[in-house]
Amino acid sequence: MGGYVAAIRASQLGLKTCVVEEAKLGGTCLHVGCIPTKALLESSGLFQKAGREEFGLTAEKLGFDFTRIATRRDKVVEQLFRGVQGLMRKNRIDVVEGRGRLLDPRTVATDGNQIKARRGVIVATGSRPRGLPGVEFDGERVINSDHATLAAQLPKSVVIVGASRWPRSPRAAP
Repeated sequence: MGGYVAAIRASQLGLKTCVVEEAKLGGTCLHVGCIPTKALLESSGLFQKAGREEFGLTAEKLGFDFTRIATRRDKVVEQLFRGVQGLMRKNRIDVVEGRGRLLDPRTVATDGNQIKARRGVIVATGSRPRGLPGVEFDGERVINSDHATLAAQLPKSVVIVGASRWPRSPRAAP
């Protein structure tokens, strides 16, 4: 998300701008992170509130349809993705599909092409889930956060194993 926002601002400041995108514009936040997670949280929050007596709502059986929740999540993401594409067009930002690689501080190579930057390059690499040694993601029994966020159905049970790559500060509380 930071990459396309920086590209828009650079364009607004009068710079000729190009975004190299390996996957889809909007990156992790739009497609498997912030946005789909917030869409899921909205549905779960409504479900949780509807079940609280203090709101004065009654229903014989409170339930949910996860397929419809997932469909709504996907529609929200798709709508925002189309919005990002529109922002690229509106701000006259070139979008190159492919994986970028820095050749030097002002040259990016992608799929046999070289893009020269007169002023500089902003590197926004995004993020991806990190596995544990010896425990490979298979998308079924061992899933990562992307798999969980984009699931079409709920698992019957789940064990969550998490860790941070960032070392704790020596002053941090245990």
